[in-house]
Amino acid sequence: QVQLVESGGGLVQPGGSLRLSCAASGFTFSTYTMNWVRQAPGKGLEWVSSISSGSRRIYYAESVEGRFTISRDNAKNTLYLQMDSLKPEDTAVYYCAKDVRRTGLTVVTGTWGQGTQVTVSS
Repeated sequence: QVQLVESGGGLVQPGGSLRLSCAASGFTFSTYTMNWVRQAPGKGLEWVSSISSGSRRIYYAESVEGRFTISRDNAKNTLYLQMDSLKPEDTAVYYCAKDVRRTGLTVVTGTWGQGTQVTVSS
């Protein structure tokens, strides 16, 4: 069965950094486009970034472009999200996900893990 286990979240001050990890299993990770999505309190599931199976295609939501970096290590079945210059509006539960379909930035369907909480606050 598919398992996606996020880690690395925490409390950070505005302007700070965090690196999220997602350990994947139960599917052929190296052949799948992977995504990071997030859910802020009281909000829907927002798409953040995606990366193709071989890392040749990378996309970001405008809200995070230039601040976040998605990457993957297929040998380790691990997806990463390096988050720099964090803002309070980045506060959310962050999920890694496969098979994501969205309308605009709103995620409609997909498979994701339990999430990891990121809180940006002074």
